[in-house]
Amino acid sequence: MSHWSAEGLLFENCSCTAVCPGHIHFSQKCTHDVCKGFWAIRFEAGQVNGSGAVDLAGIDAVVVYEAPPVMVEGGWKQLIIVSDHATDDQRRAVEEIITGALGGPWAVLARFVAEPLPTRTAAIRIEDLPRRKSVTVAGLLTGAVEAIRGWNRDRPVTFRNIYNKIHDSTQVIAQGSTRYDDGEIAIANEGTHGLWSRFRWTGDE
Repeated sequence: MSHWSAEGLLFENCSCTAVCPGHIHFSQKCTHDVCKGFWAIRFEAGQVNGSGAVDLAGIDAVVVYEAPPVMVEGGWKQLIIVSDHATDDQRRAVEEIITGALGGPWAVLARFVAEPLPTRTAAIRIEDLPRRKSVTVAGLLTGAVEAIRGWNRDRPVTFRNIYNKIHDSTQVIAQGSTRYDDGEIAIANEGTHGLWSRFRWTGDE
């Protein structure tokens, strides 16, 4: 049995207007006939304990997806991209977490994926600023989300005590943009749903 835990930064942008109905619950109908977006993940700490411990700290990943308007109906197309500096063991561990093979929160999302595309490795650059998060995948993706303005301009607008499988219960509400094309999935978002949180995941195979 493999026990694992991980924590770090998670942010997303999709084609829905803010706030994505599917983020509240997958049974809600998204804004468009197809929801297209990404999750960007920075592993700041974490370990998978199997036959040999695998350290996840310093690894980045991006999950790109295309889903129907009612996401709980399944039929998602999904691609995982892992940092090209990850070792084979690190890449495999990240892939197993996101595909749900090791249990934990991603195992729930994996039930909706009908067309998993082959995992890629690439140079991923994530920038973590107080009011803006961005990600670049060399030759594939540019994406960014920026906090929306609140009544108190010094503090972000947040969801609090909101249930979500992969995000923390406090999430910063943002707007974002994405440009992506791998020949299978193409995304062109501008001023659409975005948010970020600090994640803490655990699971067992």
